Amino acid sequence: MAFQRKRNAKGGRRKKRIFHRRKVCRFCADSSLAIDYKEPKTLRMFTTERGKIIPRRISGTCATHQRKLTESIKRARSIALLPYVGTVDL
Repeated sequence: MAFQRKRNAKGGRRKKRIFHRRKVCRFCADSSLAIDYKEPKTLRMFTTERGKIIPRRISGTCATHQRKLTESIKRARSIALLPYVGTVDL
């Protein structure tokens, strides 16, 4: 057989290593980026297509910036710059 599975020293199967790419906060990495409730284009990147705010474990933002983002998104929603729900495609 041309293909042999790799085994460890004890004869068992070797576990595959899963490498996770470390997420970096965009706002910490680039200090020129600012969180502003008057910029819905930037805020829209942190909401789902349904209009929900993306959690920091998925987006990778730090806790400080996530709080600022959440506040800005809610503020933008209240003055109708962002929708509360996603777009409806008919």
